[in-house]
Amino acid sequence: MSGGDVLAIVAASPARRLLGVLMLGGIGVLSISVAFFSPPELVWQAFMIGMGIAGLWMAQRMYAATQTQVELTEEGLRDSTGQVIVPMDEIESIDRGMLAFKPSNGFLIRTRTHQSRRWQPGLWWSMGRRIGIGGVTPGHQTKMMSDVISAILLERDGAGG
Repeated sequence: MSGGDVLAIVAASPARRLLGVLMLGGIGVLSISVAFFSPPELVWQAFMIGMGIAGLWMAQRMYAATQTQVELTEEGLRDSTGQVIVPMDEIESIDRGMLAFKPSNGFLIRTRTHQSRRWQPGLWWSMGRRIGIGGVTPGHQTKMMSDVISAILLERDGAGG
């Protein structure tokens, strides 16, 4: 999936991106600070340091991941670096419901086959037959992308059946 016109784009909102990175980094700094300046028992201190390092690592991952964007083409979903998220013929259905296990301001894609586990914090994730698009993204962008995917699926399944 190298070319094709981009039909819809989902990119991280600058304000949400900043807030998400600051919150994760803040949790990391706070956990490490508590572990050193008000040390609990050794086991809990190690746990707090571990949580702090994890928070800082996740903040760095989110910062890097949200520099890219998700692009929808007729061939499928990809990110702006060219990494294919899912080809269009693998998409079975889309779920935007309130009770769907989906990212904030996003939607859930169900695929025909298992996909590899991948995660771009704040933008998208893939686990098993589910792909979540959204996170620190504006709701109007994800709604438009999910509407376009739904229309493509309706046309594809209507023509095939």
